[in-house]
Amino acid sequence: MATEHKGPLERLEAMKDQARKGGGEQRIEAQHAKGKLTARERIALLLDEGSFEELGMLVTHRSNLFGLDKQQFLGDGVVTGFGTVHGRLVYVFSQDFTVLGGSLAEAHAEKICRIMDLALDNGAPVIGLNDSGGARIQEGVVSLGGYADIFYRNVQASGVVPQISAILGPCAGGAVYSPALTDFILMTEGTSYMFVTGPNVVKTVTHEEVTAEELGGARTHASKSGVAHLTAPNEVAAIDRIKELLDYLPQNCEEVPASKPYVAGDESRPALNSIIPDSAQQPYDMRDVVKELVDGGTFLEVQPDFAANIVVGFARLGGRSIGIVANQPAVLAGVLDIGASKKAARFVRTCDAFNVPLLVLEDVPGFLPGTDQEWNGIITNGAKLLYAFSEATVPRITIITRKAYGGAYDVMNSKHIGADLNFAWPTAEIAVMGAKGAAEIIFRKEIASASDPAAMLAEREAEYAELFAHPYRAAARGYVDEVIVPANTRKRLMRGFAMLENKAVRRPRRKHGNLPL
Repeated sequence: MATEHKGPLERLEAMKDQARKGGGEQRIEAQHAKGKLTARERIALLLDEGSFEELGMLVTHRSNLFGLDKQQFLGDGVVTGFGTVHGRLVYVFSQDFTVLGGSLAEAHAEKICRIMDLALDNGAPVIGLNDSGGARIQEGVVSLGGYADIFYRNVQASGVVPQISAILGPCAGGAVYSPALTDFILMTEGTSYMFVTGPNVVKTVTHEEVTAEELGGARTHASKSGVAHLTAPNEVAAIDRIKELLDYLPQNCEEVPASKPYVAGDESRPALNSIIPDSAQQPYDMRDVVKELVDGGTFLEVQPDFAANIVVGFARLGGRSIGIVANQPAVLAGVLDIGASKKAARFVRTCDAFNVPLLVLEDVPGFLPGTDQEWNGIITNGAKLLYAFSEATVPRITIITRKAYGGAYDVMNSKHIGADLNFAWPTAEIAVMGAKGAAEIIFRKEIASASDPAAMLAEREAEYAELFAHPYRAAARGYVDEVIVPANTRKRLMRGFAMLENKAVRRPRRKHGNLPL
């Protein structure tokens, strides 16, 4: 039977229509049945309506091995292009699980590399919507080469343009390393997972019985590994989170984040005057301090379920984007440990890379002691945070709310490592250690020989506290610029960051520093 002849325009439209169908209606229905959107539906949610310009829509793979010559799909399992989010240019790739399981091979990788090259050349963020079964086994080493090509571009773009990865399905094996090289990873609960080796391999090698969700689901990576920066209950919420995150970041490292309109009013926050408990041993939630200081409803916490003894996230202060690093007295007394140090160091370096000023809220009793911490490298991991702050050239302001003890005082953005402004509340205690511990060491012999050791310890403790358990010795040395009334903190921060707006720092010429990894 003769087929109907199609003109050039009809032929083009037919091919485009075929590309838009991905793997076909049946596979699209299967995707929806899993609670997942298609690659194109995700892009439609992410980008401003009508702004998407697709590139590589008619690309196909070039392999004829293992029956691939009979499985030709226009686009080869990934939708790529550019568009706008709230009017800002972004580049995006969205893997299509309905086409060969979203598997990555030569042509698929080339499409992703193409938009990454354009993003780097034009200074705009890259957003990856990952949903892939991994390397296309039928193409062999070509698939592995495709991954490596992407990894290389992730590294070249690192610190130049923001890179955000959303994991919206499986992401296993070598595929996990591209998201790991990006600035932020978001995962959906119940429908996404990441791991280097899956449950079957784990069972074979270690004899552990574990599900994909337990091994590498969103909850696991949000709370145990810290791999996921943010999670969402579904894909719509995850894409909204991407937009929210972008709002705090600039287009590239040469720009500053856009400010929001802000009308100044009464910036005093009287609640801060009574937020610190009378007892130094009593906890409080540092998030309550953050909420009083920043513009209402603007705090976006990053990695909230990992290393909860430190709080990091973005907010706005007088309409301007800032990054916040805050000890959390409500968890482990706000002590610094391996997880907290790595979490904060990564966040500090991200803010510094993209010109986001840093606010540090300090209430830290020191580093967590113990064999587990020492044997797992608290020395080098704690040094990462020290390195990150010392390296940062963005405006940096520290508020010491209560404890600032020992080496942790130095590490938490002290004046000595380059902070621009350091303020303390009257409740601040800046010392080598707490008064009780100091008295037990300094007056050990005297206390031991006293007729009433407990009374002698209390007396010496009070003596040490009078000398050191306050901010005034540090202020006398200039280590603290001023002791301020807590209620006035927001106003002082707004003026301080405005003063530092044009800060410029020149570093020694070098290839790169040697971060204690």
